[in-house]
Amino acid sequence: MVTLKQLAKELNVSISTVSKALNNSEEIGEDTVKRVKELAALYNYKPNKVALSLKQNKTKTIGVIIPDILNHFLSKVLFGIEREANLHGYNIITCISNESLQKEKDSLELLANGSVDGFIMSLAKETQMKNEIQHFKDTIAQGLPIVMFDRVAHDVLCDKVIVDDFEATYNATKSLLAEGRKNIIFISNIDDISVGKLRERGYNKAILESQTLEPIVLKIKKGEDTQQKIKKLFKKNKGVDGVIAADSASGVIAVNTAVNFKLKVPKDISVVGFSSKAVSNHSIPKLTTIRQHAKKIGAKAAQLLIKRLEMKTGEVIDYSTKIVRTSFEKRKSTL
Repeated sequence: MVTLKQLAKELNVSISTVSKALNNSEEIGEDTVKRVKELAALYNYKPNKVALSLKQNKTKTIGVIIPDILNHFLSKVLFGIEREANLHGYNIITCISNESLQKEKDSLELLANGSVDGFIMSLAKETQMKNEIQHFKDTIAQGLPIVMFDRVAHDVLCDKVIVDDFEATYNATKSLLAEGRKNIIFISNIDDISVGKLRERGYNKAILESQTLEPIVLKIKKGEDTQQKIKKLFKKNKGVDGVIAADSASGVIAVNTAVNFKLKVPKDISVVGFSSKAVSNHSIPKLTTIRQHAKKIGAKAAQLLIKRLEMKTGEVIDYSTKIVRTSFEKRKSTL
């Protein structure tokens, strides 16, 4: 395999000039850059990334740990992270915790051995339920920064990217109240994670502010049949005229179940769910959604981490929590 030294010798320039030309340094003239790149392409020259990382004490690689690769929202966040990282010359290595605290710990330990420069992650369900955070603190103490998104540990000092879960659900519930809905139910299968709790609180606040209605909450546990639970809910609550779903699947199922019960959507009942545009298309009529802008969340998380990784010696950047605002996108399931 051809080396920088060989390229430099053949071009009769220094090794430093070849290296700078390949990295588009402004110090090198356009003609020289062209000559260097043409010869490098001719010999199919590829930089030795291992040697480069040892020299710079950087891998230019980011570790990403997410709890569920099949989750549509998390997959889109991952897409946003990868795209933004690539723009800055970084690669990513992705691990899946499968909602397990131990797998999350194992992934951090595996990648913290010199494989990555820092981490972007969303916490596993078990981690949040047990409120364990020491493994994050230990990783940061090793000099590996962490950026958390969506599901975060507020007691860990690091950068975070979240959405306005409480405010978004509060406003969505208020919109159904403004339609004149009198029997609004909150449905959630993510009650045991932080974002689910925030969304329920937003709903509760809006309902209690009405001073005439009482909160009605359906919590669906892991392993339970969401469709059957929602079907029983409609049978039990004949007067239900509004649904706020904390997750995308429950919103779609609620619309389709209402139609099966001969209710006209949105004349008889309005439904809102946290969802992407693609998922909302699975209900007829299409689901009105609270969109989280997953790709933007991923890009923002990558930007925060890369900014911290590329700090100059002696530079100090305060930790920050960035809020990516949701948007309320009306379709056919609300008035």
